[in-house]
Amino acid sequence: MHDAAITTLQLAAARAWPAPICRPLGDWWLRSAEGFTGRGNSALPIGDPGLPLDQALDQVETFYRELGFRPAVEVPLPLRSDVRAALRDRGWQVQTMVYVQSTKLLPLVAATPAGAEFDLLETPSDEHLRMIRESRRMLPGAAMHLLTGVRPVVFAECRRDDELVCRARGSVTDGWLGLIGIETAASAQRQGLATAAVGRLARWALDHGATDAFLQVDHVNTGAQRVYHRLGFRTHHTYERYAPAD
Repeated sequence: MHDAAITTLQLAAARAWPAPICRPLGDWWLRSAEGFTGRGNSALPIGDPGLPLDQALDQVETFYRELGFRPAVEVPLPLRSDVRAALRDRGWQVQTMVYVQSTKLLPLVAATPAGAEFDLLETPSDEHLRMIRESRRMLPGAAMHLLTGVRPVVFAECRRDDELVCRARGSVTDGWLGLIGIETAASAQRQGLATAAVGRLARWALDHGATDAFLQVDHVNTGAQRVYHRLGFRTHHTYERYAPAD
């Protein structure tokens, strides 16, 4: 994948998940959200930091240490192999590797049901937030900024017998539908609800001018990868998140 394409999608994804604290370092983004999600609490080294690389990484480390959090850098690959090498030289270690996957929106609509059983809400319901809290074991105040701080954004929710059994979030940034937080309750798994949620959000995004869709999936989550592959998603690029060994 060309560098320009990786940059475009990384920036669209960053805008889709806006950290309440986002300090520029040249073109880099230093993001913090009270520790809620790796994406919301890592530096994004896109473009020129305006400093030599080692000095820029010193600034990254100082930023997070002063906030009381462990420093982290999200390294898009192969775009920023130089940053990866510099972090490894410092003894930083990989915390996770993520596949950034994409597809065209019209084929995604064709590959999915309409998801008529899903309601679309401008803000997440209390049950939606409770499901997030239970799965992530935290929900600080900064989470609401990440969830709702972009426009347009929508929350898809499916209920059965007054119980929320599937949730998902969709946003449109730079023509991209961003799919985040797709989760099905244990009692309703293997019933196609995740696929239906994607279908509902794909149709919503089409109405909001999107032409493409993306999502991010951890490299160990092979079950989700199989589902997304059936819907036409393919890996656009990867990123690794690094943190100091201490």
